[in-house]
Amino acid sequence: MTDAATGAPPVPRTRSCPFLPPDGLADIRAAAPVTRATFPSGDEAWLLTGYEQVRAMLRHPGFSVLVPRALNTKDGVVAERPGRGSLLWQDPPEHTGDRRLLAKEFTVRRMQQLRPNIQRIVDDHLDAMEAKGGPIDLVQALAVPVPSMVISDLFGVPVDRRPEFQDIAEAMMRVDQDAEATHAAGLRLGGLLYQLVQERRAAPGDDLISALITMDDPEGGQLDDMFLMNAAGTLLIAAHDTTACMIGMGAALLLDRPDQLALLRQDPSLIGNAVEELLRYLTIGQYGAERVATEDVELGGVTIRKGEQVIAHVLAADFDPAFVPDPERFDITRRPSPHLAFGFGAHQCIGQQLARIELQIVFETLFRRFPTLQLAVPTDQLRFRDDMVFYGVHELPVTW
Repeated sequence: MTDAATGAPPVPRTRSCPFLPPDGLADIRAAAPVTRATFPSGDEAWLLTGYEQVRAMLRHPGFSVLVPRALNTKDGVVAERPGRGSLLWQDPPEHTGDRRLLAKEFTVRRMQQLRPNIQRIVDDHLDAMEAKGGPIDLVQALAVPVPSMVISDLFGVPVDRRPEFQDIAEAMMRVDQDAEATHAAGLRLGGLLYQLVQERRAAPGDDLISALITMDDPEGGQLDDMFLMNAAGTLLIAAHDTTACMIGMGAALLLDRPDQLALLRQDPSLIGNAVEELLRYLTIGQYGAERVATEDVELGGVTIRKGEQVIAHVLAADFDPAFVPDPERFDITRRPSPHLAFGFGAHQCIGQQLARIELQIVFETLFRRFPTLQLAVPTDQLRFRDDMVFYGVHELPVTW
């Protein structure tokens, strides 16, 4: 690491259009898809903005997730890393074995079997919306509770503990707080999960934690409490917050682009394409994937030395014109592309099929049942989540 005084420009964060990447990222990518930059921590590191370079880094075995500094937080302090089962903070071969265990419960077939329950949850919330009448905050009425209920059902989180879980998830996704606040949220989550694991050991149910309890640990015996808590915590937080952000942002974007929304309403079969374009266009992991080189690696004609940190800016990569033509044009009829919204390589999102199903059901049902849905305030009055790991809207006032 070198000091910011060396002159590397800061990573752009300001957006003139809330639905497009920060101003200046495209210029950086055009000039040098692999370059030095200064991050919010004050550290200088490598910034990758080209699609080809980002994909290459994410699948290269010469990069580790065990970074020494957190580049995107002001203090640079890395949050306490859980042990086995926390896929986000593991490298192969440990990550490979643990992911294989969890992947057994996230097959495409099993996720498809969840469709009726997801549809019921969505219908129930839209019924409540309709009964209450507008204007209403779509984030609190739909975007937050639906994925929370879906993942809580999957893990068997009791109904009376779900509000606490939602509070913890929000606290753990902030980047504008100190390490102590994040640690405190983690302790709260640990307590909730420990109690849940003990309850499932005593009385197994038809949920993912109960299924994991019955599995054999490749390292011998059964999976211990710490593994179960780490795995459940990682998946609960990630699946809840990411999908909630995508529902809020996706609805905001479609309501802001009436021509595209009209196409979807006229032809509901476009829902699959629409979701893929929303995922690419919004790529809510706004700060990118942090890695540290474990060996010298050449990317885009640049040698990244062992021990140097890298951020793969997946949002910039998904807007690379070398990857998709006219990337700033939002087009739900666009042929689905291999975007990086779910990551790539060993750490590609294990729950991506569940997220796709949720988004397809939410948007198809929402705009079918509320054909006159519209924003209740101008787009420029919306508050966007610049202070969170995942980009989104804090509120989305709508009426019909």
